[in-house]
Amino acid sequence: MLAALSIRDIVLIDRLELSLDKGLCTLTGETGAGKSILLDSLGLAIGARADAGLVRQGAEQGSVTAVFDLTDGHPARSLLDENGIETEGDLILRRVQTKDGRSRAFVNDQAVSVGLLRQLGDMLVEIHGQHDERGLLDASGHRAILDAFGGLEPKVQQVRKLHAAAAAAREALAEHEAALAKAKAEQDYLTHVVGELDELAPEPGEETALAEERTLMMHSEKIAGDLSEAEQALSGDGGLDARLNLALRRLSRVAEQAGGRLDAAIAALDRTLVEAAEARDQVALALRAMEFDPARLEHVETRLFALRAAARKHNVQVDSLAALADKLRGQLQEIEGGEARLAVLRKAAHEAGDAYLTAAKALSEARIKAAAKLDKQVMKELVPLKLDKAGFKTQVDVLPEDQNGGPEGIDRVSFLVSTNPGAPHGPLIKIASGGELSRFVLALKVALASRGSAPTLIFDEVDAGVGGAVAEAVGLRLAELAGEVQVLVVTHSPQVAARAQHHFRISKSVSGETKAKKDAPLATRVETLDAAARREEIARMLAGATVTDEARAAADRLIGGQS
Repeated sequence: MLAALSIRDIVLIDRLELSLDKGLCTLTGETGAGKSILLDSLGLAIGARADAGLVRQGAEQGSVTAVFDLTDGHPARSLLDENGIETEGDLILRRVQTKDGRSRAFVNDQAVSVGLLRQLGDMLVEIHGQHDERGLLDASGHRAILDAFGGLEPKVQQVRKLHAAAAAAREALAEHEAALAKAKAEQDYLTHVVGELDELAPEPGEETALAEERTLMMHSEKIAGDLSEAEQALSGDGGLDARLNLALRRLSRVAEQAGGRLDAAIAALDRTLVEAAEARDQVALALRAMEFDPARLEHVETRLFALRAAARKHNVQVDSLAALADKLRGQLQEIEGGEARLAVLRKAAHEAGDAYLTAAKALSEARIKAAAKLDKQVMKELVPLKLDKAGFKTQVDVLPEDQNGGPEGIDRVSFLVSTNPGAPHGPLIKIASGGELSRFVLALKVALASRGSAPTLIFDEVDAGVGGAVAEAVGLRLAELAGEVQVLVVTHSPQVAARAQHHFRISKSVSGETKAKKDAPLATRVETLDAAARREEIARMLAGATVTDEARAAADRLIGGQS
């Protein structure tokens, strides 16, 4: 509930501290005393639209602080936890408005966005007035109100999960269908490319080997000439081999006479002859290998150029052609397996859609039953509010099966009223007059009070346009509602004020500091009334400008009748 409200420099309010309690709290005062300013100030604290015009004349900025006493399990605490804000103790919302139009929001002294402040405010306070087009008068929120009344939130949560699952299944199916369609469009191309690459049969490292062989063959004529000359130098009558043999024979002939001094030279020559023979053989071998083969060169060049052309065509390295062939072959296999995957996804999407639709239909049936109970309860409340000739209907429109539902199901819910017997039902905001509208809203709130209502309800002149027995009935229903939640009522009705547990009077006066000044500005004041002051205020509401003893006696009867 709203425990305290502190206002600084907002319109006519220079400084105001207000403590509130549970139950029915009424705010009364002369027209123009500033009751609407009080509500505008509270609205600023709970995330209403900022307005530089709210700052009191002469002040640089205004501020409003609202303190709420919440139960441990209140949803606002979960929202605070999600946003990393301390949740122990009271919840303090503060809004600072500067005269240049800037606005800052704070929750428990931590700066937050106005959006978060508004989310919290919607959980904490409901404001209902004759011209309020939010809350009960906003058809977009009627479905959630009916769900809260019927205790259907668990069913709604299940439908949300199934809707998300069905949407994910449809998305997966659509993605696969698009990918498969694209793959099929490229299937002929893939088949052609894979066939070309398979026929080419590239191997890793093949380009390097062919390039080296081609280079060698292109230079083979010159290399072969040099090899031939080298072979002649190593063999033949005038070759190295003949000269070495001649030297070896000469030394061997005189070796005995030399007394061993030629042994080393003979051994060296012997080794040289062996190595020269090996060199001659290798040169001969290389010479035979260098025999130019035009057909082989043409084959090598054709193969090399084919590999490089394929690499350019597919924008890859030659050594990557084999991997490309494997990749494209895999894509072809995916196309072949894609039909099977498509069938699986279609079945999953169908089953997910059926599961959602089944749960949504069950939720729809539960809503229709809850709507009948709500209608009965509201109609019961309309009788004492002198709207017994009026009608109230919760209309649940079920979408056709060929239309997709949403996360909250397949229903559109709207509250419709009829003010005269036989007249067609229509939206609250269009059918009911100001006084009737307020009473319809009050009847609804009494019916819904124990089902998900905000902990603080504010009614701005809910008794407008009514008096006597109707005003008495309004007061009684407000008091009944205050047994469930905190109710703040701005009222001009003495019958309503007499029902209050806490009574506040709003007035305009010159502050003590400026009373002596001519043309001193007025300021709005709020005072908590004790029993005597309350009696006098209700008497004023009964009598008008001049409070008479008869009015005081009537006030006593009203107050006494409520005890």
